[in-house]
Amino acid sequence: MTDTTNHVTEEQRTSSGARIGWAVLILATLYVCYFSHLGAIGFVGPDEPRYAWIARDMIETGDWITPRLYGKPWFEKPVLYYWGAALCFKLFGLSEAAARLPSAVSALLATLALAWLALRLYGVETARWLLLLLPTTVGMIGFSHAAAPDMPFSGMLTIAMVAAAVVIGLVPQTAAPSSFVSLTSSTSLAAVLFGFSLGLAVLAKGPAAIILCGGAVFFWALFTKRWRDAFRLLHPTPLIAFCLTALPWYILCARRNPDFFRVFIIEHNFKRYLTPEFQHVQPFWFYVPIILLALFPWTAVLVWTLFQSSFSFKRGRRLTGATCFFLSWGGFCVAFFTISQSKLPGYILPAIPVVGLLIVRSISSLALEHRKSFGITLLALALAVVSLSLVLGWTNGGLVEKLGAFQAPVAVVVLFLAFSTIILGTAFLCSAKRSARSLSLVLSVMPIIISFGYVDAIFSYTPTFVISSRYLAHEIQADEIPIDKLRVSRLTRSTRYGLNFYLRTDLTDWDRNSSGEVYLLDDRRLSCGEQPEEMICSDLWVERERLDTFTILHLTPKR
Repeated sequence: MTDTTNHVTEEQRTSSGARIGWAVLILATLYVCYFSHLGAIGFVGPDEPRYAWIARDMIETGDWITPRLYGKPWFEKPVLYYWGAALCFKLFGLSEAAARLPSAVSALLATLALAWLALRLYGVETARWLLLLLPTTVGMIGFSHAAAPDMPFSGMLTIAMVAAAVVIGLVPQTAAPSSFVSLTSSTSLAAVLFGFSLGLAVLAKGPAAIILCGGAVFFWALFTKRWRDAFRLLHPTPLIAFCLTALPWYILCARRNPDFFRVFIIEHNFKRYLTPEFQHVQPFWFYVPIILLALFPWTAVLVWTLFQSSFSFKRGRRLTGATCFFLSWGGFCVAFFTISQSKLPGYILPAIPVVGLLIVRSISSLALEHRKSFGITLLALALAVVSLSLVLGWTNGGLVEKLGAFQAPVAVVVLFLAFSTIILGTAFLCSAKRSARSLSLVLSVMPIIISFGYVDAIFSYTPTFVISSRYLAHEIQADEIPIDKLRVSRLTRSTRYGLNFYLRTDLTDWDRNSSGEVYLLDDRRLSCGEQPEEMICSDLWVERERLDTFTILHLTPKR
C-alpha cells in the first residue's frame, strides 16, 4: 500500500515538474523571440520612421482619426498600427521598442491562438511544438520586431481564422448548430471574436482581410462540400461585431477627409494590386524563396512535408476537414498575392503562421511514420546551409558584397541556427521514443535562444548605423547643427525618412541657387571644390570616423 502510494506520488511530481519545465521554456522562447532587443537598432527602411512619425503625431495633435505625415493626411494604411504605437508611446515613452511593441504583441496573440487550436485538434504535443517552433522562425521574429502594420494585420487575421474554425465546426463541440441561422452558446463567443478580429484586421490593412478570409473559407467549402457550415460566418452575430469594430473609423475618417476613399481604396488597394504603379513588380515565383526564408531554420521540415504529403496523398490518404481548411487558408493567401502586380515580402506574412502549424502537424504525425527520410532530409539540407554559411563568411563578390560589414555576423547567425535543424534531424533518425523527440525539441530551440542572448556580441563590430539613421541624427544633434539650415542631397529614402523622424522635421533638398548659410548633408564624399564659387565652404564630416559614407559641408555666402 505504501509502495504504491509513493510510486504514484513520485510520478505526479515528475509530471508536474515536466509541465513546469515546458512552461518555463515556452515562456522564455516567446519572450526572447518576440520581445527581446526590440530597440536594439534604430528605425530601418523608409516605412518604420514614417509609421512612427504618424503615431507620434497622433499623440501631439490629439487627432486619433486622420493619420498625418509631415502635417498632411496620409492614407497609405488604416489606423490600427498607429493607434497601437501611439498608445505604447504614451505608456512607455517615445522609443523604437515602444513603436515595435504592437507587432510583438500581435505575434504573441497569433501564436497563442494557433496553439489553442492545435491543442483542441491534435493534442498537447502538437501545441507544444507549435509554441516553440513558430516563434523561432525568421519571419515571425523579423516582423515582430518591425514598426509596421504587417504583423498586426497577420495577427488579427490569424485570430479571426482560428475563431472561424470554431464557428464552422472544425473544433469538437458538445453540440453543433443545425443551420447557419442558429449558433450554440459555445460558438457564439467564437462568432463575436471572429467578427471583432476580422474588423481589427480591416483596420490594420484594409479590405484585403475580408478577401483572404472569404477566399480561404470559400475554397474550404468547395473542397469539402460543407457550405452550410461556411454560411454560419454570415450569421448576424459576427456581422454586427465586425461592423461595430471596423466601420466607425472608416466613416469618421471619410467624413473629415473627402478624398479618403479615393486615395485609400482606389490608389492604395485596387491600383496597388492591379497595376505596377507603385514599382513593386516581382516575378511570379517571388514568394517561394520568401516563404523558405521566413520559415528558416525549419525550412527543411517544410520541404520534407511537401514531398511526403504529396506521396501520402497519391497513396490514397484523405485530407481531414481541418487540414483542408489550413491548406485553403495558406494556399489562397499565397495565390492571391502571387497574382498581384505589387509584391513585397510582408504581404505573404498571413500565410506563415498556418504553414507553421502544418509543418508542426507533419512532425507529430508523418515524421513518426517516416522518421528515417525525415532525419536524412533535415541533415542533408542543414549541411547544405552550413556549407553556404561558410562560403558566405569567407568569400567575396556578388551577393556577398552587398552584405558589406554584415557578411561575417550573418554567416555566424546562419551557421548557428543550422544546428537547430541538425539536432532535430539527428534525434528522429536515431530514435522513435517520445522522450527523444522531447529532448530534440528542447535542444533544437536552444541555439536560437542563445543566439538572441548574444546578439549584441555577434553584431558588436557591425556598423548598424549603416541601416539606420539614428546614429547619424545623433551626431547632427551633438554637433548642434541648426536643423532649419540643414539641406540634404542624394540621400536614400531610408536615410531621409529616418532623419526626418529623429530630427522631427521634413528635411529640405539642397538647391545650388539658394542663398544664405546652409549645412549640406550628402551620402557620398564631397569636397569644397565641387560647390558654387560664390559660397565659402568648410568641411565638417569628410573625415569623421564611422561616418565616412556621409559628408557635411558648411556653406556661407561671400560678402
